[in-house]
Amino acid sequence: MDGLDYSEHLLKIARKRGTAATLRYVRGDMRELPARWKGRFDAVVNLFTSFGFFENPHDDVRVIEQFARVLKPGGALLWHGGSRDGVMARFLSRDWWKTSDGTMIAHARAFDPLSGILTIESSWTGAGRRAGNRVHRIRLYTATRLAELCAASGLIVEQAWSGFDDRPLSRVSGEMMLLARKS
Repeated sequence: MDGLDYSEHLLKIARKRGTAATLRYVRGDMRELPARWKGRFDAVVNLFTSFGFFENPHDDVRVIEQFARVLKPGGALLWHGGSRDGVMARFLSRDWWKTSDGTMIAHARAFDPLSGILTIESSWTGAGRRAGNRVHRIRLYTATRLAELCAASGLIVEQAWSGFDDRPLSRVSGEMMLLARKS
């Protein structure tokens, strides 16, 4: 089994948490998976909204193409991430809360419907911590658009759920899990 991440820091954490004789961790870019992996895997798993962070939408297309390239015929892609429909159905432009240690956290969000990019500005202060800010952006997709991207790379979406349970994907699902198979 191979795990890939761009972040050496996250790979270090993974190596501490998960070890096995057949488990290998590789630092790399999901837009260009190792050439030696062509047709190697029975399954590719992409979890926890780790898709959609590239500025250029063509990079997301490249990622799907790479997933298809490394799968064996009949292999499965399990894709998890935010559902544009559901996130927009419950969109909050601002919210804030206090954590159990007294840290105040605030989020301000903006959505561009043309690009599909959700921008989230996070701020925190208090509880003896230094105040801070962070901005991140993610391109949100509909299940329809992801199914189209998959189909263009020879992956056919067979099932869709509302995240990590057996409920079917709906218009108000904030996250989605898609199962696609390489034809």
